[in-house]
Amino acid sequence: MKILVTGAKGFVGKNLVAQLKNLGYNEIYEYDREAEEKLLYDYTKECDFVYHLAGVNRPQSEEEYMEGNYGFTRKLIEALIQNENRAPILYASSIQAELDNPYGRSKKAAEDLLFEFEKNHGNKVLVYRLPNLFGKWSRPNYNSVVATFCYNIANDLPIEIRDPNVVLRLVYIDDVVDEFIRAMNGQETRKGQFCEIPRAYTIRLGDLAEMIYSFKQACEDLSVPKLSDEFVKKLHATYLSYLPKDKFGYKLKMNVDHRGSFTEFLKTPDRGQISINIIKPGIVKGNHWHNTKNEKFLVVSGKGVIRLRRVDSSEVIEYHVSGEELQVVDIPPGYTHNIENTGDADMVVIIWANEPFDPNKPDTYYLEV
Repeated sequence: MKILVTGAKGFVGKNLVAQLKNLGYNEIYEYDREAEEKLLYDYTKECDFVYHLAGVNRPQSEEEYMEGNYGFTRKLIEALIQNENRAPILYASSIQAELDNPYGRSKKAAEDLLFEFEKNHGNKVLVYRLPNLFGKWSRPNYNSVVATFCYNIANDLPIEIRDPNVVLRLVYIDDVVDEFIRAMNGQETRKGQFCEIPRAYTIRLGDLAEMIYSFKQACEDLSVPKLSDEFVKKLHATYLSYLPKDKFGYKLKMNVDHRGSFTEFLKTPDRGQISINIIKPGIVKGNHWHNTKNEKFLVVSGKGVIRLRRVDSSEVIEYHVSGEELQVVDIPPGYTHNIENTGDADMVVIIWANEPFDPNKPDTYYLEV
C-alpha cells in the first residue's frame, strides 16, 4: 500500500509515520509545508490512502486559517480529481470545528468540502474531530497544555494556571495512531457522520499540573507512580519524553562498607521496592527475619548460598545460587535468612521487597540462621 501523509512533520504526522514504518509500510509519501507543490500532484497519482493531517493553528493573521486549512484541502482534492484517484481520505479535524471562531470555521469549511467531495466523486472520507492530544514529540509552549506543563516542569520552569478547575478532555497520541491505522484497514470507529478516538480521558487542569509535579518528585526519590492506571502510565511516559538530556542519568546512594554495598533502585506505592546488594567474597549478609515483609532474591553475578530457617524450627534450608543459572528464591515472612558469597569475586544480588523500606517501621529482627 502506498500512503500519503500531509503534515508529516507535525506532532501527529511524526508519530503516525514512525508507527507505519514499524509495521512494515515502506511506501510512505511524506508531504509537509516545505515540500514542493508539484510533489502533491505526484503523490496523489500513486497513493492508495491519504492521511490529511496538515493544517494551520497558529498563523500570523486570521486569513491564514482559511488559506491553510480550507485552501490546502481544496488543493489536495483537486490533485486527486486530476489524477482520477479514488483513494480514501482520513482528515484530522478538531473539536474547534463546532465553535464560531476563525480556526473552527476553517476546519468546518474543510470538513464540508471533503464531505461534498465524497458525495460527488466516491472517495471514502473519514473525519476525526480531535480533542486535546498529548504524547511524545508534541511542541511545548505551542498548542498543547500537557506538552507545555511537561517541558516546563522537567526543565525547572514555571507554569501558569489561570483556572485550575477547567476540565480537559485528552487523547493520547498512540491511541490516535492505532485508530488511524485501523481506519486505513476499514475498521474505523464511527459516531454518526464523524469518526472518533475510542479512548479519551478527562482531568482538571490543576490536577494535571499536580500529577506532573509528582512525576518530577518521583524521579528524585526513586519512586514510580501507580502505572496500573492507564492515564497515569501514558502521562508519565509523556513527561519522561521531555526530560532534558543531562537528566536522563542520575546517581544512586550506595551504602558501602567492608562487606560490599546496598543500594535502593526503585520504589513503588503498591508493588514494593527493588534494591541491589553487592557482597564481597566470604561475607555473610542478613541473619534477620520479618513479620510481614517478604522478599525475592536473584543472584545475577557470582555464586553463593541462601539459608533460611523458620524462627520456631531448627531445620535450615539451603539454596545454592549462581549468576550462571538464574533462579529466584522467595523469602517468606517468619523465616530468618542470610546469604553468603562462596565465590572468589563480588556477588551481585537483585532484591525485591513487597514494600518500600520504612525506617519508622522496618519490620526487621536480628536472628542467626
